[in-house]
Amino acid sequence: MSKLIIGFITYGESTAKYLPYFLDSLKKQTFQDFETLAIDNSEEKENVNTKFVQENHNDINLNWLGENIGFAQAYNKMIKKAIDLGAEYFMVVNPDVALERDVLEKMIKVLSSDDKLTSVSPKILKWEFNNNRKTNIIDSCGIGMESGLRFVDVGQGEQDNEKFCNKKIIGPTGACGMYRLSALQKVKQDDQYFDELMFMYKEDADLAYRLFLKEFKSKCVCEAKVYHDRTAESSGQGKLKVIKDRKSKSEKVRAWSFLNQQIIFVKYWKQQNFYSKIKIILFEIQALIFSLLFERFLLKEITKLWKIRKKIKKYK
Repeated sequence: MSKLIIGFITYGESTAKYLPYFLDSLKKQTFQDFETLAIDNSEEKENVNTKFVQENHNDINLNWLGENIGFAQAYNKMIKKAIDLGAEYFMVVNPDVALERDVLEKMIKVLSSDDKLTSVSPKILKWEFNNNRKTNIIDSCGIGMESGLRFVDVGQGEQDNEKFCNKKIIGPTGACGMYRLSALQKVKQDDQYFDELMFMYKEDADLAYRLFLKEFKSKCVCEAKVYHDRTAESSGQGKLKVIKDRKSKSEKVRAWSFLNQQIIFVKYWKQQNFYSKIKIILFEIQALIFSLLFERFLLKEITKLWKIRKKIKKYK
């Protein structure tokens, strides 16, 4: 049995265009001791993803489950399968990613050589897919944490620079990251690794924070480079850039992100110090005012939060 299992998810036509590049970059890896699991979250069983995989990569079983079950539930199924198969490591990776040839080799070397590490992130750079251009703009060097349970992609929107690789991270982003499975077993909640209340977005930060609370370590492997054509793209820091960033995202993405941030606040409120709680309260006031003035569709997410309040797994 391979000690590494790689899992990815496809979503209708939105991922199909990337598969030739993504799967080819996996096939050309210098490290080949891995197996691949895949779930198709497309609405129809017969779709462009399954057709491409069947015709070009028939060694991969792209498992269609009948509906879009979301990021968290799909990956939980694959992680459980990887554990059943006896793997040591699991890699989460989006199909809108292209990997340099030595990414797996470098990531698994770092992770396997340090028992204190439970996850690693590659350096993720921006991929302008439509222009067929790989850039030197950082997409993420991993998930960083700020006071008030706010999570950021380290270095996002900045020119590639070694200094971002050395910044502290609490885990990898859901676009691409490798985990030690024994650590995931220790932080699961109700047999879930990623929180399935979070259909999509911020579930990677939630998992990273649970690992952080257990004092598990994470690191960016600067030499391992991948390129990501991000759907929900950030344009950097600062208020004007944040506003520009929000306008570039669909209402659905903003709604998922808003709801899942609320779930995180509820889950980890008791673990926050006084200063962090004040930051959360101020953020909530600002978010409410902003929603009333500019994005009233977000108010529906508060209703959803109330309906699922008893299902939220508060951290103990």
